[in-house]
Amino acid sequence: MRDRTAEIHSSQIWPKVIKPLASVVVSRAMTSPDLPADDDARAPDRPDRPAGAPHRAPGAHAAEPRDDGGYDGGYGDGPGGGLLPDGDAPAGRRRKKRWPRVLIAFGVFVALLLAGVGGLLWQRSSAYDDNIDRVPSALPTGPNRPGPGAVGTENWLLVGSDTRAKAATTGGGEAVWKPGAQRSDTIMLLHLPADRKKAYVISFPRDSWVQVRDYGPSKINAAFSYGGPPLLTETVESLTGIRVDHFGAIDFNGFKSMTDALGGVEVTIKEDVYDPARKTAWTAGKHKLNGEDALNFVRQRYNLPNGDFDRIKRQQAFLGALAKKAADGGTVSNPLKLNRFLSAFTKSISVDSGVKTGDLRSLAFSLRGIRSSDVVFLTVPNKGSASRAKQSVVLLDRAKAGALFEAVKTSEVAEYVATHGGQNRVGTVS
Repeated sequence: MRDRTAEIHSSQIWPKVIKPLASVVVSRAMTSPDLPADDDARAPDRPDRPAGAPHRAPGAHAAEPRDDGGYDGGYGDGPGGGLLPDGDAPAGRRRKKRWPRVLIAFGVFVALLLAGVGGLLWQRSSAYDDNIDRVPSALPTGPNRPGPGAVGTENWLLVGSDTRAKAATTGGGEAVWKPGAQRSDTIMLLHLPADRKKAYVISFPRDSWVQVRDYGPSKINAAFSYGGPPLLTETVESLTGIRVDHFGAIDFNGFKSMTDALGGVEVTIKEDVYDPARKTAWTAGKHKLNGEDALNFVRQRYNLPNGDFDRIKRQQAFLGALAKKAADGGTVSNPLKLNRFLSAFTKSISVDSGVKTGDLRSLAFSLRGIRSSDVVFLTVPNKGSASRAKQSVVLLDRAKAGALFEAVKTSEVAEYVATHGGQNRVGTVS
């Protein structure tokens, strides 16, 4: 109900409120008794001209009355000695008399418009903030956390929950974590340099074999199941030596609603592939995904040439397509479309309780210059799949991964990519 009301406010505030009010004010201004009502109005100290006397153009001398009741022509700068036919006031004088009324009406209209837009922006900003769930104690505490990163940088741990939860686990007032109910299907570290000219998204394979406090060697996504956001964040910080500034979680159903709010997103698939789990056949070429298609696209794991590694690229390709569609002119310049997207986005995410409304506004403002091509996707360097404790796991390449983690800490990821490569090309995926 709140969504529908918000949309009505957004779409009807102009025709229902501002426009009628502006029309009334403009009408009153144009007929104000304090302004000349017609072209024959005169200042109080201006003498009346005799009835039937012709108008005199600016700069002309007065005409003299004749014995027969008429007038002799005067002289002046204009044709005909400055005289105009009776009843025809100069056009310049008529225009000058209208200007005060037009300026007042325009000023009132602008004031009303700004007041209406300001009120709408405040109302929608408040509604978006109310949509976002705050997760208490999402970040670990204690003296063993890594120190802050380079000045001006931000590091966000982003988590997407998988289908083990029957209902949405983020947004909508639901708990972001229920013990043993779900594991994090997607784990990404978003690194934002101080100049905000780039954004780096680093994906952790969900089966990465790491140390989890109190549980020993485990898959990294098990940490989310065991201890929720704090334990997962602690695990990532211990593994990387990078301090996580903020935590954000989104349920995959959020991808669906955001995609539909934008009218679909476009991805390109390299070759024909079949998803046996969802009985979906993907053909090579471009695909415009609606919300349900997007869910199937990011969830497929089986039958991809490189399994979970290709799924990571699919998820990154989808995020890139979503960001591009959200930032293009068709969305930003369409208030209703933008409102639907922001409503869907803010309803789908949960963040740590340290993230305030002003923080989100400042973050959005700082990222205003980033284009989709400025988002760089990487995967933590690894040695591929292996078997541990009767499980299929991914072994990380400690040396290469360590170099990447150090680059994040010192905010030199651009130099790392230039030297070591590793950027995922997600324009076309398997």
